[in-house]
Amino acid sequence: MIKARTAKFQIGQVVRHRIFSFRGVIFDIDPEFNNTEEWWLSIPEEVRPNKDQPFYHLLAENAESEYVAYVSEQNLLPDDSGEPVRHSQVAEIFIKDKAGGYRPRNPSLN
Repeated sequence: MIKARTAKFQIGQVVRHRIFSFRGVIFDIDPEFNNTEEWWLSIPEEVRPNKDQPFYHLLAENAESEYVAYVSEQNLLPDDSGEPVRHSQVAEIFIKDKAGGYRPRNPSLN
């Protein structure tokens, strides 16, 4: 039986991947894995995350590109760099507050 946990990170928080060189802002959270079995099996078994943890949808970026990523909680760390996320969709979903954080434009959607 899969038991969902409380999410460690929140919508609007900037995070970075623990292993790979990318970061992003969280725009949605699944309390447990909610993607295809094909996607999950495409991850090499030695680094494949457990399904019974929160998974985060990120507006992600690396040095070369911007994209949407789906990442397990165990592979995320807070990004405290203070650098803005340059992803082109950030302004559509979020408002940057005075402290430099991101607030959803329409909080009722989340």
